[in-house]
Amino acid sequence: MAKEMKMEEEEEAPIHGDILESILSHVPLIDLALACQVSKTWNRTVFSSLRHLNPVRPWLIVHAQSTGHPYLTTIHAYDPRSNIWVEIAQPPIERVSTLRSSHSALLYMHSPFKLAFSIDPLHTTWNRLDTQLAWRNDPIVALVDHRVVVAGGSCDFSGDQFPMEIYDMRTGIWDMCKSFPAIFVDSATSSCLSIAANEHKLYVTEKSSGLTYSFDPSTTTWHGPYDMRPGNNVFSSVIGFVNDRMVVVGLIGDAEHVEGVKLWEVKGEFLELSEMCEMPKELVEKLNKGEGLTLPSIAMTSTGDLAYFHNPSAPGELILCEVANGVCKWGSVRNAVVNDATRKLRFVFTCSKVGLKDLRELRSGNRRFTVKDMA
Repeated sequence: MAKEMKMEEEEEAPIHGDILESILSHVPLIDLALACQVSKTWNRTVFSSLRHLNPVRPWLIVHAQSTGHPYLTTIHAYDPRSNIWVEIAQPPIERVSTLRSSHSALLYMHSPFKLAFSIDPLHTTWNRLDTQLAWRNDPIVALVDHRVVVAGGSCDFSGDQFPMEIYDMRTGIWDMCKSFPAIFVDSATSSCLSIAANEHKLYVTEKSSGLTYSFDPSTTTWHGPYDMRPGNNVFSSVIGFVNDRMVVVGLIGDAEHVEGVKLWEVKGEFLELSEMCEMPKELVEKLNKGEGLTLPSIAMTSTGDLAYFHNPSAPGELILCEVANGVCKWGSVRNAVVNDATRKLRFVFTCSKVGLKDLRELRSGNRRFTVKDMA
């Protein structure tokens, strides 16, 4: 009898320590948001597991907007830590114009009379500004620290073809400043330019030539041009930040026959490009499986040490590159949002560091999470 009671006690003993930490390392992040509220012990163990066994990794957020009325938008997120897709329910977004993204962190809609933008990790809250902006088509919109910069596009305003406007989120004031560089006169739209931003500057690169300028919104000054083309065999390139370092991603060959995709790190004041790594051939082929079998350009979305790449004309396949200690680790995942029924949707991508606090706040607002598909 005593032996049986001892066995029952052992079977009912609470799970704790290294065993619990190991178990939690396999639990999706969306569920850990609740697990850490079980007790103080569980809370400590959750964070210990995230630090030592299976850390949080940047999420790719896919916004799918219908191309016709009522322009409904859905949000799906890929969590590489848990290797799952999550659908996030949200109220309808008040439409200002076509949904767009900018340098991985900024989601926005722009019209001559309104600017709406979202900067929270899962883009569930919006800032809407009613203002008289310059008439422009397809400008670049960037977030540099606490300033939103609207530049370029095609327009005709007071004899200045490319005015710039800066909104200071701290003061709520708009400012006009020096024009967009005249050398971009034929390619000043977001479709022709690649941009990257950090807390200090905005960087603008012409995809076809690699011609690059930097802009400091605190002094409203442009610097450049810089030659950011890695070589004559690169026909299109984009820029971004990985681990707080600027990188150039170049397509080698031509749109009809892409021979490869390489990454270069920008060192110094745009004085040197150092090759980092090359995308494996089998992953390049996955990007090429779009309509017409061409890859005229590549899109990059990145945060922290993780970058996501896709073919803008065929976003069904997503390529991942994790850069750690100078080593690139490659992988791919099928875009679970893309299927035969989504041909009339526009896909917009952002990348965010999503933490337990963000998920708890969503749950407290009665948002619904649904695991859509295992990648």
